[in-house]
Amino acid sequence: MIYSLKGKITVKEINFVVIECAGVGYGCKTSYNTVSQLGEIGSEAGLYTYLSIREDNAELFGFATSQELNCFRLLISVSGVGGKAAVSILSDFTPESFAFLVASGDSKAFTKTKGIGAKTAQRIVLELKDKIGSLGGTAVNPSVSVPVSDMNTSAVSEALEALMVLGYSQGEIAPLLRQCDPNLTTQELIREVLRLIASGKI
Repeated sequence: MIYSLKGKITVKEINFVVIECAGVGYGCKTSYNTVSQLGEIGSEAGLYTYLSIREDNAELFGFATSQELNCFRLLISVSGVGGKAAVSILSDFTPESFAFLVASGDSKAFTKTKGIGAKTAQRIVLELKDKIGSLGGTAVNPSVSVPVSDMNTSAVSEALEALMVLGYSQGEIAPLLRQCDPNLTTQELIREVLRLIASGKI
């Protein structure tokens, strides 16, 4: 399994980049959001990767952040959503926006992505909300977490679900949410928790 790549950018296109590592160029299909975060050709870059192997094809996908990679994995787990469709969605939505849409049940927003119809969009929200719901029911260490039932606002609950979409556990996120102003909107809470994470709070 190729988990990540770090090397020199030799090709940079709208949804495709090549990273040269020790003389080997790895071609990665990727989202516009990732490409926009990369430097110019010749500069150093790192990508989190996913290797898709099928009977007749092998494709390497690369993403600038582990959150975007996690969103990609969630998307391709949905029946009828392949790598190409997942990349298209992640080109239109940041990981934070994607997580918010899933948590809030807004399937209509995904139909704005080319090739994503209403049925597929509904399936994305339905299947991924079910997965996050099952995650929310897992046991956590009470010394580092706060039960969801103690969080009284819908915004906090939606933010918790959205951040779990990004791959964080309830035990990691709940204490950080408790540090935030409960009057913030869902998107503001998500941004604030991600800021706390980036500052090394977990």
